[in-house]
Amino acid sequence: MGLAYKWIKLMGLALISILAFSACDNKPKEKKPGQALVSINGQEITTLQLNDEIRRAGVRADQYEEASKKLLESLIARQLIVDEAIHNKLDRTPEVMQARERANAQIIAQAYLQGIVNKVAKPSQAEIDEYFQKHPEYFAQRKQFDLTVVRIASKDFSEELKAIIDSAKSLDEATAWLGKHNVQYSRNLTSRSTTDLPSEMVAMMLEKGKNHIFIINEQESSLLISINAIKNSPITAAAAAPQIERYLTNQKYKQATDAEIDRLRSAAKIEYLNVKAPVSNTERSATQSTIIIPDVTGNLNLPESVSEGSIERGIMGLK
Repeated sequence: MGLAYKWIKLMGLALISILAFSACDNKPKEKKPGQALVSINGQEITTLQLNDEIRRAGVRADQYEEASKKLLESLIARQLIVDEAIHNKLDRTPEVMQARERANAQIIAQAYLQGIVNKVAKPSQAEIDEYFQKHPEYFAQRKQFDLTVVRIASKDFSEELKAIIDSAKSLDEATAWLGKHNVQYSRNLTSRSTTDLPSEMVAMMLEKGKNHIFIINEQESSLLISINAIKNSPITAAAAAPQIERYLTNQKYKQATDAEIDRLRSAAKIEYLNVKAPVSNTERSATQSTIIIPDVTGNLNLPESVSEGSIERGIMGLK
């Protein structure tokens, strides 16, 4: 994506969030740290602010001069909108005040948890090697599934269609029935590996193999899946090492943050007043998951981290 697109995206995000972070107009303007670049109605924009915008935009060195000019103009535009919003007292509306409180709490919590994860040691080479050896199905013995996926609306998945699928010898028979009964569907080819799919689905696909129709129910859609081919697709230890390291690092981060939250809970007095208290660790963990846990490693593509694609969104039913 080009620099212009990034600038437009940043401007859009700025326009959405400015009211949530606007300052009260009754407070005196404070001198901000950093060399002042522009003054707007007495409110300064500094080099520190501009450098922060440049860092967040991920600007390359060869784009710095052009990007800095555009980002400075976006900061000016944002400040003008903030000033006008404050003038119209929009910063005092309940929605903005609530959004500001929420954003403030998230930023503080994020900073605290970042301090926790900064103390977590990176996975050792021994830990990486151990994970590789313990999970040959994801690496040394990884399989690739070439699939045909037919998607229909869940409302069209009738008992009659299920009976047809149960007796069908191929997906073509099922799609022929769909066409005959004017049921709208889409059909496409895709490939997924054992590192992309939930382990229970992989086990069933390996057991049933080709000439079998798998049914996955989603909220709005139902998927009919057949396997065209199963191929060996191994990954060497050297190739897998960076991915495993990221995964294990994230696991350590989660363990560290969960442990800290448990410690804080045990030391605090928590009273559930007008809501029902969680009755299990699982239910409590779901509540804790709303906290933003620092993720400095990016997304992973390992078994517990489902990748993109409709067939990985959740297995609610498999034939």
